[in-house]
Amino acid sequence: MKMVKFFSLFVAVVIGSYAAKAQTADEIIAKHIEAIGGAANWKKISSVIRTGSMSLQGITIEVTQTTLHQKGSRQDLTIMGMNNYVIVTPTEGWMFMPVQQQTEVQKMPDEQVKDAQEQLDVQGSFIDYKSKGHSFELIGSETVEGVDCFKLKMTAKSGVFVTYFIDKKTYNLVQSVRTAEGNELVTTFSDFKKLPEGIVVAMSSVVPLGNGITADFTVSKIEINKPVDESLFKPAK
Repeated sequence: MKMVKFFSLFVAVVIGSYAAKAQTADEIIAKHIEAIGGAANWKKISSVIRTGSMSLQGITIEVTQTTLHQKGSRQDLTIMGMNNYVIVTPTEGWMFMPVQQQTEVQKMPDEQVKDAQEQLDVQGSFIDYKSKGHSFELIGSETVEGVDCFKLKMTAKSGVFVTYFIDKKTYNLVQSVRTAEGNELVTTFSDFKKLPEGIVVAMSSVVPLGNGITADFTVSKIEINKPVDESLFKPAK
C-alpha cells in the first residue's frame, strides 16, 4: 500500500512539474509576443518585403526577401553583378545561383522544401504555435551575446528543431539555432524597430550561409502588406 501511495505521489509530482514547465514556457512566449507588438497586430500581416544588404568577406550582396504568408518565399541576391534567387512554396522549391556556376534552375529536394516551411510564416512561429502544430519547452537559461536569456526549444511541425534565446529583460529574440539534417544554423538578431503597423522587427542580424560562414545582414527598408503577385514564386523559364 505504501508503495502504491509512493508511486502515486511520484506520478503527481512529475505531471505537476511538467505542467508548471509548460506554463512557464507559455508565459515567456506570451511576453515575447507582447514585446514584438502583440498577436493582434501580427495576425494582420499577410506579406513582408525586406530590402537590404549583406556584408561577406568584403563583398556586398544586395538582398530582397519577399514572403507572402503561407504561399511563397523568395530571396533575390545580387552578387558581383549576378542575379541569384531561392524560392520556397508549400510544395516545391527552386534555386538559381550563377555565382556558384549554375547555368540552369535547380529544383530543391523534397526534404529541403519540408525543412524550409517555417520561412512561409510571416507572422512567426510563436503566434498561435499550437494550431500550427509546433511545440515548445523551456530548457533553461543561457548567456548569449552578453545577454541573460531564456532558452526555449521548439519542435516544428516539419520535425525541425529550433532553439530560441529570449532576453529576460526585454523579451526580444536574441538568437535562434536551427537544427536540420545534422547541421546547426545560428542567427543573431539586433537593432529592433517598431513599424507603423505596430509590430517590432530586427533590422540587423548575423545570418548563416552554410559551412560555418556567416554574413552581416542589414535591412534598409521593410514593406508590410504590399500586394505580391504569386507568379514571383515560380522560377523563370
